[in-house]
Amino acid sequence: MMISKVGQIMLYVENQDGAVKFWTEKLGFSVISEGENGEMKWIEVAPAKDSATSIVLHNKEIVARMSPGLNLDTPSLMFFTENLDHLHKELTDKDITVGEIVEMPSGRVFNFADEEENYFAVMEKK
Repeated sequence: MMISKVGQIMLYVENQDGAVKFWTEKLGFSVISEGENGEMKWIEVAPAKDSATSIVLHNKEIVARMSPGLNLDTPSLMFFTENLDHLHKELTDKDITVGEIVEMPSGRVFNFADEEENYFAVMEKK
């Protein structure tokens, strides 16, 4: 059987509550689900309830303690938008650190950072 899609991306953060606020209040994502197992808590967020891929926010310190040796680095994520200029302005207006819009062979792109200085990219896809 072949893999059909990317389901979830694990993002390990210092401050889960702050990360949830960033993704929901500043980027407009929705909380899809939440769960707890002992001290392990996770929050799943996505751009829309029916998104094929979601981001699961985990507490970096707890995961490091429970799974020594696990790579907790921030993954390199590329998001897509249909209106790059509008999104760039919107994120700038929300005091999010954003880079300049750059022309790449595959399209226009810019990066932005969350409040823990993890950087992500956005590309225009119409």
